[in-house]
Amino acid sequence: MGSQEVLGQTTRLASSSAVLQVLFRAVTFALNAFTLRYLSRELIGVVNVRLTLLYSTVVFLAREAFRRACLSGSTKRNWTKTINLLWLTVPLGVFWSVCLGLVWLHLLEVPDPSVVPHYQAGVVAFGLSAIVELLGEPFWVLAQAHLFVRLKVIAESLSVVSKCILTVILVVLYPQWGLYIFSLAQLLYTSVLVLCYVIYFVMFLGSPEATKKTFPVTRMKALLPNLVEDETFVNWKEARLTWSFFKQSFLKQILTEGERYVMTFLNVLNFGDQGVYDIVNNLGSLVARFIFLPIEESFYVFFAKVLERGKNVKDQKKDDVAMAANVLESLLKLVLLTGLTITVFGYAYSQLALDIYGGSMLSSGTGPNLLRCYSLYVLFLAVNGVTECFTFALMCKEEVDRYNFVMLALSFTFLCISYFLTHWHGSVGFILANCFNMGIRIAHSIHYIYDYFKESTHRPLMGLLPSPFLVLIYIISGVITGFSEVFFCCDKGWMARLIHISMGALCFAATIVTMFYTETKLIHFVRSQFLSRYMKKGT
Repeated sequence: MGSQEVLGQTTRLASSSAVLQVLFRAVTFALNAFTLRYLSRELIGVVNVRLTLLYSTVVFLAREAFRRACLSGSTKRNWTKTINLLWLTVPLGVFWSVCLGLVWLHLLEVPDPSVVPHYQAGVVAFGLSAIVELLGEPFWVLAQAHLFVRLKVIAESLSVVSKCILTVILVVLYPQWGLYIFSLAQLLYTSVLVLCYVIYFVMFLGSPEATKKTFPVTRMKALLPNLVEDETFVNWKEARLTWSFFKQSFLKQILTEGERYVMTFLNVLNFGDQGVYDIVNNLGSLVARFIFLPIEESFYVFFAKVLERGKNVKDQKKDDVAMAANVLESLLKLVLLTGLTITVFGYAYSQLALDIYGGSMLSSGTGPNLLRCYSLYVLFLAVNGVTECFTFALMCKEEVDRYNFVMLALSFTFLCISYFLTHWHGSVGFILANCFNMGIRIAHSIHYIYDYFKESTHRPLMGLLPSPFLVLIYIISGVITGFSEVFFCCDKGWMARLIHISMGALCFAATIVTMFYTETKLIHFVRSQFLSRYMKKGT
């Protein structure tokens, strides 16, 4: 597969992911807003922080390293050995689920049964759901490696919608069930997710389309663990790379979910405050999940396929280096401007958004300040996602091992800063600590990218420098919307709110128009790669 074809399929994957996630998540957004009216803050805190942390930790530690190792390099490989390696995620998941489940049951504070009933059942169900999801890992990696554009997004979207619908029904009909509701919904989510992949491959393998694409797997039995005659059970090069990534993923999980670990193990916030923090965190990360994550996952595959891991820029094909540099520059500019837009407009519209979404439970107290700080954090998330995406796709095993030591020091520093900032600034301290964490990771990735391209004529880091005139428009928009919030929001009636929204819409329109005139290279990239398939459909 040529570099241009890989780029085309990668951008289709990223754009389809973003569009379909917005459509499906809009439904879940509305369902969650409805559910908030029926639940206590304490129940939300236990489910979304304590139990979800158990599930995400098991899944991340069991599969993240395998994903990164098995998605590196060409699709032309011994897939039997790769699939054998991927099935090791299941016993690893059982191990982590049992060990961490015992910690969650016996070492952590147990919620008051009168406020949050059936905690023990919730721990068991969320641990079991992680193991169920790992059963679909070989299918996921195979689909991602071959750039199946819609499968991943449709599977995840259907599972999320199914989970939300069941949650709403049970919350309305049987609110006294407590954590039973979320346990059943979580098990349904992972079951639907795995079934979508299994059903797709049952239909796809052996079909004319699979034959036309010369797909490396021809029958479902080949997706189960198989012994290779006179050969090793797994590819040891992939296994060693997996071990390197595992050490890194362990540290990355602490950095990614650090605030939840601090909340869970150090009890710096009560369950009610944890619930509010998690709701605000989920609202603030909507764009990260809709746009940044699909871009990061899809273009990690692109960079890993176009450039060879471990080789310096002089040893790569010049055309591939030029394409990778241009794509990286455009991606950096895209996520930077998206993040700046959210930071500028998020400050003035945080309180209004929380009031509409969850009422006074969210819009009073620390909620608005949390979301304002999170708007700044989104900017860090945006840049870090793309810079690490490129860095991890190119690092050799030795570089990955060296980076693990950096992550170890950063993990310890982050946890300490989180603890102290939370004592000084409450839940806002978590977001400030995350900004510090992301800033250090961005600096490391930028240093790697600069060193990688310094012996070439390409300078992709120029994508981090927006037009000065556009920066001026951002500043003016921030000042105007800030004054608008003071005078028109949010306790002066709906007419004043509409005026506030209108002021923001005008400033946003001015910002977008300025982008079109000042960032022409980015606009061309978005039109030619992300929008071309939709424009062709309309003609």
